[in-house]
Formats: sequence, C-alpha cells, structure tokens
Amino acid sequence: MATGSDSPRGPAAGTSLGYRETLRTPWWWYLVAVGVACLLAAEFRIGGLPLTSWVPFVVLIPLFMLFVWWLGRSRLEVKDGELHIQGAHLPLHLITGTVGLDPRTLRLVVGREGDPAAFVQIRPWVGPGVQLWLDDPDDPTPYWIVSTRHPRRLMSVVDAAR
Repeated sequence: MATGSDSPRGPAAGTSLGYRETLRTPWWWYLVAVGVACLLAAEFRIGGLPLTSWVPFVVLIPLFMLFVWWLGRSRLEVKDGELHIQGAHLPLHLITGTVGLDPRTLRLVVGREGDPAAFVQIRPWVGPGVQLWLDDPDDPTPYWIVSTRHPRRLMSVVDAAR
C-alpha cells in the first residue's frame, strides 16, 4: 500500500481511514506570490511614503506566502464511512454513483452545464475531479463535485466503502 499524503491509506489507530489527499498549491505559486509582494512593496517606495524601504518587503512577502499556504491546506478524506472536505462531510451510504471528471468536463459541469443546487468544492490548480451522485430525500443537493488528483483511487475507495 502506498504512503504519503496523496494516496489511500490503511486504517489508523482508532479510525477507519480509506483515503487522504491534501490539495496543495503548486510550488511555483510561492514564487509568484513573492514577485507580486515585491512589486507591491516597491510601490510604497515609489509613492514617496516616509517608511524605510525594507518594512513593506518584510511585511508583505511573508503575508503573501502565508496566503498561498492557506489556499492549499484543504484536505480530502474518506474515513469512518464519510467523505470529508473543508469542514463538510457526506455519509457514503447516500452516494449512489461516482463519475470521474477530466479537467475540461469538470469545468463544464461546474459552469453552465451544472446544477446550481450542487455542492462544489474544487481547486483551480487541481485539474481532474469526481462527481458523487446522491440519494437523500432530506437534502435537495443532487450531487457533490470535488477536486482530486487521483479520481480513480477516490472512486474505488468510495465504491468499495458503500
């Protein structure tokens, strides 16, 4: 069985964990954040504000890097009979079907081809995703759409757990 944060895992002590994936931002986003922070910090110097020239750099560069880290901290998990993402959870017994989505199809289903009542939790830096069809008479949500780098793995874990 594979290890790492982007792969299925076996049960841990006290919990039944079937899948875990961290949807981190790409490494080059940090470089872009530093560049944008430097440009913005340089504007303070050009604007002639009476600040020393290094204060905007010391403040903005870590702030922008922290923001990029915060964007990429979401985790997708299947554990204890539920799918968890960003504070939301879905019992697996309510899922009636799964569909793997390539990046182009994911954008169509989330956009004009999709249902506005759907639960959508996607990340723009993660191309593919999975559509999870629901059968819950108490909830008007027809399906969930979640981003994942490994749609087949997620679908097989969800299908096996149902």
